Amino acid sequence: MLQYILLCLTSLLTMINPLAVMAVYSGITADLDRRHARRIALRACLIASAILVAFALTGELIFDFFAISVHSLRVVGGVLFFIMGYEMVQARLTSMPHVPRKEAGSSLDGASKDVALTPIAMPMISGPGTIATVIILMHQGTNLTQKSLLVATVLFSCLLTFLLLLGAQPIMRRLGEQGNKMLTRIMGLIVMVIAVEFFFSGLTPIVREMLQLPLK
Repeated sequence: MLQYILLCLTSLLTMINPLAVMAVYSGITADLDRRHARRIALRACLIASAILVAFALTGELIFDFFAISVHSLRVVGGVLFFIMGYEMVQARLTSMPHVPRKEAGSSLDGASKDVALTPIAMPMISGPGTIATVIILMHQGTNLTQKSLLVATVLFSCLLTFLLLLGAQPIMRRLGEQGNKMLTRIMGLIVMVIAVEFFFSGLTPIVREMLQLPLK
């Protein structure tokens, strides 16, 4: 049980990558007062948590409807994670979406609501990689307790991201550019390791089925 919790927590936090979210968030909310910046962070994290929980609960139903195998998702997810991890190891932050500061506005009306939804909630927090992760982890849960723990881990990860966003600007200043790149590389390495595990855990059953070998 502890191993499953650690797998869920590590996978989600590395895929969400709060440091990258903080960098984008601090740039978007630089011209806002603290109250409005907090409301954007809260709205973004609530939307992201709702998206991830929804996919965690309905992901297998979607697979059944489209006749998609979870093993295929593991393979595709592994490739996707590896590419993302490689870019993180290279400390490439240029691919992060950019939103002009003027679009943040002075309140949560109009464009600032869109900023909370895109790019912060999606794709920064609940991107394709994170969605694929929760679906795979939900499928790996062998009982209701583990599936409930995954949902709790999703909520905890979004809560932790929200708390980090509240202190985004001071933290980013303290880390500096080099510190941010170093931590991004470390998280990228973890993502690549998880990617390899996902890829081969999905590929092995497919190959065994092709060769008509018994599944373990």
